[in-house]
Amino acid sequence: MAQTASPEHHTDGHTASRRQLVLGALGVVYGDIGTSPLYTIKQCFNALGGITPPSIYGVLSLITWALVSVVTLKYVSVIMRADNRGEGGTLALTTLALRVSRPGTKFHWWILAAGLLGASLFYGDGVITPAISVLSAVEGLKIATPAFEPFVIPLTIAIIVVLFMVQNRGTGRVGGYFGPVTALWFLTIGLLGAIEIVREPEILLALNPWYGLKLLLHDPLKGFALMGAVVLAVTGAEALYADMGHFGRAPIRFAWLSFVFPALLLNYFGQGALLLHDHAAIENPFFLLVPDWGLYPMVALAAAATVIASQAVITGAFSMTRQAVLLGYLPRFEIRHTSETAIGQIYVPKINWFLLVAVVALVLGFRTSDNLGSAYGIAVTGTMSIDTILALIYMIGVAGWNRLGAVLIFGFFLTIDLAFFSANLLKIEDGGWFPLTIAAVAFTLMVTWLRGREALLAERWREALPLDNFLATIKPDRPPRVPGTAVFMVPNDRIVPTALLHNLKHNKVLHERVVLMKVETIDIPHVPEDQRIEIKHLEHNFHTVTVSYGFMDEPNIPRALAQLRLMQFRFNLLETSFFVGREKVVIGKEGGLWTWRKRLFIIMHRTMMSATEYFRIPTNRVVELGGQVEI
Repeated sequence: MAQTASPEHHTDGHTASRRQLVLGALGVVYGDIGTSPLYTIKQCFNALGGITPPSIYGVLSLITWALVSVVTLKYVSVIMRADNRGEGGTLALTTLALRVSRPGTKFHWWILAAGLLGASLFYGDGVITPAISVLSAVEGLKIATPAFEPFVIPLTIAIIVVLFMVQNRGTGRVGGYFGPVTALWFLTIGLLGAIEIVREPEILLALNPWYGLKLLLHDPLKGFALMGAVVLAVTGAEALYADMGHFGRAPIRFAWLSFVFPALLLNYFGQGALLLHDHAAIENPFFLLVPDWGLYPMVALAAAATVIASQAVITGAFSMTRQAVLLGYLPRFEIRHTSETAIGQIYVPKINWFLLVAVVALVLGFRTSDNLGSAYGIAVTGTMSIDTILALIYMIGVAGWNRLGAVLIFGFFLTIDLAFFSANLLKIEDGGWFPLTIAAVAFTLMVTWLRGREALLAERWREALPLDNFLATIKPDRPPRVPGTAVFMVPNDRIVPTALLHNLKHNKVLHERVVLMKVETIDIPHVPEDQRIEIKHLEHNFHTVTVSYGFMDEPNIPRALAQLRLMQFRFNLLETSFFVGREKVVIGKEGGLWTWRKRLFIIMHRTMMSATEYFRIPTNRVVELGGQVEI
């Protein structure tokens, strides 16, 4: 007799699954914001230039309400509602916001430009996070004894180099330890803070927002500079939204409200309590919370936590790059999948080595976490501001929120974002120029690629022969047909591909069956398998096949061919040839692009990964036909 599982069994299984998601979210989502206590308090008092009891209460009050307003209210409560079929992040939000505008309009371009700028700023943030996190953790050794000071930079660089060197092996095995290690980190920092709070319970008065407001009003100039340091407490908040697709909205919210937020507050208030009775502890208030016997284990735990935080940023940069490639904002990069089962585990060699060089240069150039703190914050606050604007556009234009209510809510968030952003502009001369330079380079590359592709496609269309006109010229005996199937990879299935015309011109034949295959990326994260392929059968045994992918999917032509077999459109690979055009792009006299941008686009076009490798087309079945096009 068959037995049915009891409700208790289902409940237990659901609880275990939720517990795993919460634990995973701790390791991946909260690594960055979780390591902020290592340097935030110290940076705040560096900005103020001194320590007094009122300033301690004021700083803690500002940090508390920054966490409440930016993380709890803005991201956890509101912006996570703006999901693209479960996926979050700046590019996912951009695709949602673009739905309210028509392609080709100025409004459409401004939304797209804002999204690309937000993505570019993420790369700037991704360079600083590993540098400041690992360096601030290793600096804890100096608290044990000054003799370790000469080894801080070499040890930091060694940890960073090893971290980037192992990226090509994948993060799956290591990732299994991320959650438990980060959970231990939060438990430890919360306990250390709570012990100090018990000794100085009056520090809890800083929960009152009036202390923070009074500090800002007492000296507005210093208060403005202080806001540039307070924002360090919320760096990493955007990760809650960006990683929503991996863990879901509920586990991320639960982890924040029940575990992460309380642990962070306890540690920040513990550092404040320590400073109340020992102003000299500002040398490193985080590690001076630790008893002498626990200092070395705490440095090791901090190093592990910062590596995890850095790993989350690196993985985010890889994921952002893949999304940008699929959406047509960057040329095709080599993207290696490091897991046969988890599509999210990828490795992008060019991005990995770029980040490694930039992070090591930062450590060698700035040398201390205090100096790096002067460069940190501009990219983060810029991204946060853009997220707010894009979410407002989406909520009004697509989600149907009341216009006045949405403007009031997001106006409040944007006021806070811009206050943080403008305060961080003071850091430009002291190092803030570095992440802005990284972001400017990334933005220039993406806009150049977009504009260049538009010019290239316009030139192809101008010289193209419409497919319907071509089919009308085909006769039963002319041109001759040869056995087999020819698959032409095309960006537009309404015109005759250049490769087909070249083949006809030089070989004087057409294949018995001709397939024009177009691969397109649409503005949702994943396309269901049963909706991936669309076939149109034309006369003279011509067919168009459109293969659709989401911006989180993995293009794979052999897999698409297998699906076509299931749709009774069979392929024999031994009788199939794939024709791929390899164009040489040269500078023309006309066109809307500046010459320097044309040159940059040509360089990007020449160095991009070939379609054969990117789409995993069997190399022994590929015929490449070249041509030249001017832009």
